[in-house]
Amino acid sequence: MSPRTFLIALAFLAFVSLGLPDGLLGVAWPSIRDTFGLPLDALGALLVSGTAGYLTSSFLAGRILRFIGVGTLLALSTAAAATALLGYALTPVWPLMVVLAFLAGLGGGAVDAGLNAYGAAHFSGRTLNWLHAFFGVGTTLGPLIVAGVLNAGLVWRWGYAIVGCAQLLLAATFALTRKRWETSGSVQAPPPASPARTRETLRRGATWLGMAVFFVYTGVEMVAGQWSYSVLTLARGVSEGAAGVAVSLYWGSLMVGRVLFGFVADRVPLVPTLRACMLGAAVGGLLFWLNLGLAASLAGLMLVGLSVAPIFASLVAMTPARIGRAHADSAIGFQIAAAGLGGAALPGLVGLIAGRAGLEVVGAALVVAATLLLALFEVMTWDTRRRLGGVARSE
Repeated sequence: MSPRTFLIALAFLAFVSLGLPDGLLGVAWPSIRDTFGLPLDALGALLVSGTAGYLTSSFLAGRILRFIGVGTLLALSTAAAATALLGYALTPVWPLMVVLAFLAGLGGGAVDAGLNAYGAAHFSGRTLNWLHAFFGVGTTLGPLIVAGVLNAGLVWRWGYAIVGCAQLLLAATFALTRKRWETSGSVQAPPPASPARTRETLRRGATWLGMAVFFVYTGVEMVAGQWSYSVLTLARGVSEGAAGVAVSLYWGSLMVGRVLFGFVADRVPLVPTLRACMLGAAVGGLLFWLNLGLAASLAGLMLVGLSVAPIFASLVAMTPARIGRAHADSAIGFQIAAAGLGGAALPGLVGLIAGRAGLEVVGAALVVAATLLLALFEVMTWDTRRRLGGVARSE
């Protein structure tokens, strides 16, 4: 195996590890509640703490990368996440678990931003799409690990212990290979000797446009994933089993879409392709909203999943050319932070509206959010053309 192939495989494993904790929590939460005697809404404290850590480290990732190499960042971040997960397995009190969630978020955000920044400079569009598909592998394996642990008659803590030990091994591997990340070959331009200062990147309008696009994109993805089950079961009378299959197919279409797009990512013009994908997401949201039957609703959800699949990785890949290589690491960190915030804020906002207007508003929200995403993308594309004096290279 060549050094470059080895690093790509390691990056794939890192994205699997990013998805594992998300998959663990959904299945483990009822058992965690029983252990600590918690109310149902106590999950919010854990999610807020983890999100705060994720936003902090991803926002600062570009700045941190100016002082330490990406290999060292990945080793330290993965070690932090492993420590938090092992802490979950051992903690005797709930408040400590909430504190550990912040540490887990710090580790996850740094790994996410660091690998995306590295991938934008060193990986092809194909590899970036496959990298994000492996996050879906992690979210799929997580529930299976906890379910297996519980079915074996063991407590939920064993699931976190297993994943924590696996992440500890990954952190050790990152530590042993940290110098390779600085010397590996690149498919694009190498990083500049003097990256721009964080405040300089934040002064650029293009940075804020990119953050807005990522904020809304993740909102579209998470609104569909988090609220479709409730719409189907509570508003439309679909059985829990059928609704569960529908949501699984949505996430599956997202993962499969990233794998399939990886085969053509380096051979298609990205701007028109992403424009078509955003239109497809709006059409899928409309089909779900119209409530023409379970089959049509499922088709709409899967169309949303397939349509949004290439967007995140492709936008990351376009960032260096769009904003400048000197600003890319910081800008990508900001975009990852905005994505994390959008993934929490927009589903929360939709939930508040649905509480007053009814759950069927979720379909309308999907259409509005996908349309807003397309509008912001068009503004971003226009701004890029204006600044670069012609058609952007990514088109």
